Amino acid sequence: MSNPIHTAPVYHNRYLLMRHGHSEANARHLIISTPANGLAGFGLSPLGHGQLDALLDNWRWPTPTRILHSDFLRTTETAARIADGFQLALQPEPRLRERHFGELEGQADDNYPRVWAHDADSAEHGAYGVESVASVAARMQGVIASLENALHGETILLVSHGDPLQILLTALEGRLLTQHRAREPLLPASITAL
Repeated sequence: MSNPIHTAPVYHNRYLLMRHGHSEANARHLIISTPANGLAGFGLSPLGHGQLDALLDNWRWPTPTRILHSDFLRTTETAARIADGFQLALQPEPRLRERHFGELEGQADDNYPRVWAHDADSAEHGAYGVESVASVAARMQGVIASLENALHGETILLVSHGDPLQILLTALEGRLLTQHRAREPLLPASITAL
């Protein structure tokens, strides 16, 4: 039996996926994944602000017509800077939030590999109380499905977080979700066009 060939989806809109700029959580090497900590704290670091200035000065992607973003502070500040550059309104989208890392919240970011090791075995696991890879994929793909149903011909910038974007891209590529860490990690303030 042969493996099915995965064909890239045809979209009604153009999508730009952006990881937030370097944040205070990145600078302090902390896992910040809950609304209680992420909505009002741990915004962009000075490096993150500089990354966004450089990005806008050297913009090489299609001009966005809409911006949706995770409502965490670091993603809101990222989206606001881009929106200001293109005179666009912001649209918060909670489904673009960071993956919830359960009991590892507030701990050192060198704990991420502990979760990723479980991810490689099961897209459904909830070790340490984390949000499963399958759940993240479903909510992230739900954002695009909603936009595809509602809009046509737009260029939409989605501002989110590293793990959710890696998981989304893995899902859209038709690869096993357990392989999301096999993708090259998305850097802060990076943009990936679908």
